[in-house]
This record gives sequence, structure tokens and C-alpha cells, in this order.
Amino acid sequence: MIGRQVITVNRAFTLQELEQFMQENWDKEQYNSFKLGKPTSASVGEYILLPATRRYLVIVYPKAAGGLFSRENKIVLSVADTPTGAEEAFIEYFPQEGPFTRLWQTSMVLDAEMERRGPAEGALLEYTEHMKSILSKNGLLK
Repeated sequence: MIGRQVITVNRAFTLQELEQFMQENWDKEQYNSFKLGKPTSASVGEYILLPATRRYLVIVYPKAAGGLFSRENKIVLSVADTPTGAEEAFIEYFPQEGPFTRLWQTSMVLDAEMERRGPAEGALLEYTEHMKSILSKNGLLK
């Protein structure tokens, strides 16, 4: 499973600067529109949100250099649950009684995992390539 892509850039971005950069350069017709917000109500922070599937979306956020684990400026793209996906995941992972219910629950978990590994990660890779392209065109790749 891929789940997360990191692009090293030559300058630090704030979330608002990254959003502005995307407003000016992102191909919304081919790669969908985006918005700034929380993927779910339980999310800690805000991200740039791009659609992937019904259960999953792609979040985009900057990570500035500094500290032990982040020595370079980065743009991170990652697969995350949509509100619907988070709700379904909670229901699917909650233990159920009875053999038929457990069978149904197992099939739902497998379906969600196939959606994440298939179409959601496909969207992640497409968005990553487009992001690299627009960063490169603007001389921002490291």
C-alpha cells in the first residue's frame, strides 16, 4: 500500500500559500477542484482536500524543514477517510456477534481495503504527478 507521497521542495510553504499556489496553477478541469478543510469532524487540522472515491479523499499539506524528522521542506499528499468512510470504518471494525454478521463485516472491510489500494491510491498517484509537474514548472522542486 502506498497511501502517502512526499515531494521535496526548495522553499517552505504555509497551508494558505500552498492553497494560493494551487489556485493559480492546479488544472481543475482534469484533476478536480479542491477545498481547504478538515477531512472529518474528528480531524486535528485543516488540509487541502481532493476527491478520490466515496470512502476516501486525498489530503495535501506542507511540511517545513526543521526538527529531528523533517530536514527538508516538503509537500505531502496522503489518502484519508471521507466523513462517510470514517463512519463506515467505525461500524465495520466494531466487533459483531454471529457468523453471518462477521462474514458481512469481513467482506465490507475487504471492499474498503480494495478501494483504498485501487482507485484511491490511483488518484493519489495522479495528483502527485500533477503536483510535481506544476512545482517543476515554477522552479520549486528540489
